Amino acid sequence: MSTDYYDLLGVTREATETEVKRAFYKKARELHPDVNKAPDAEERFKELNEAYDVLSDASKRAQYDRFGKVSGAGGAGGYQYVDLSDLFGGGFGGMGDLFSQFFGGAAAGRSAVRKEGRDMGIGLRLTLEEVATGVTKEIIYDRLAPCETCKGTGLGEGGSFVDCETCHGSGRIVTVQHTFLGDMQTQTTCPECGGTGKTISVPCPECEGQGRLPDRQHLNIDVPRGIRDGQQLRLQGYGEAGIHGAAAGDLIVTVRVSAHRTFQREGDNLHTRVEISIAQASLGAVVEIPGILPDETVETTIPAGCQNDQMIRVRSKGLPLFRKESRGDMFVHVTVIVPRSLSKRQKELLEELAEDFGDNIAGKKSVSQRIRDALS
Repeated sequence: MSTDYYDLLGVTREATETEVKRAFYKKARELHPDVNKAPDAEERFKELNEAYDVLSDASKRAQYDRFGKVSGAGGAGGYQYVDLSDLFGGGFGGMGDLFSQFFGGAAAGRSAVRKEGRDMGIGLRLTLEEVATGVTKEIIYDRLAPCETCKGTGLGEGGSFVDCETCHGSGRIVTVQHTFLGDMQTQTTCPECGGTGKTISVPCPECEGQGRLPDRQHLNIDVPRGIRDGQQLRLQGYGEAGIHGAAAGDLIVTVRVSAHRTFQREGDNLHTRVEISIAQASLGAVVEIPGILPDETVETTIPAGCQNDQMIRVRSKGLPLFRKESRGDMFVHVTVIVPRSLSKRQKELLEELAEDFGDNIAGKKSVSQRIRDALS
């Protein structure tokens, strides 16, 4: 097949988003390995999926049109692609698996069809700054969405739901076997209607009567400030669409917070480190350090006589509490820096200070030590 994405989908470069989507659906139903047994069907379907991934995203498509290729996931639009960690509760993870689910639902042969949509789980990564302020993130994910042509009903023009001719509306097939022990009766799910008892007289040609189709969804999520790593947000109705307009599942978003270069989080509190001189440690000082909020400066009072690795608590300068106005605390860990080189004046001052303290220093003795040496 051609490596040109437009040729792969069979559309022109002027094709609209809807035309791209329709072309993908049509070719995907032809090439998907579940229905196409050609040796290269899987590889061709992967190429088709790649083409749709680019041409269905405005920023990727613009980059492809300009440069003939797309570098990196998400293109230049800054979209937040997410990890489909538990799609349909079965470890699926991509448009190809969505079509597997779609074809499996259409067949409806061996077990009763689940009409309600399943929940979907995704992971969303945030920075600590985004946790501190709250943020709206755009995510892009694949799901079985309501068919736009039939509005999710599965009905084609003039179509209606009728009793299944195979099971006469019961959804079950009763089989009687005559044995030497007597008649044995068993019930199985109707292979024609999948246990619903209903079929469609004229199914929607777009979704083949399911009322749903694989689609790429763009969704803005409002993440409250103060959310914790591993915490989940449940978005009702944004999971897998149901069959024939049945209730959709939910989208469960699990938040993952990236490590920060300066701050370490402990609940709603923050830990950070500041470097001070021996003079500041001895005499005390007020130092300014960046806070976690935009343009925030935190004044930290260093007490006189502060020791190396001493911890100073600054109240209400940590992270905001989840869905509350109050904030946690900031714990500042002090590192006292000893200078590696001194000017002549600094060296003289320190020698005077050492003599006043009665300290021995390299190459010099204090006055009291010289007197004791002379008397001995």
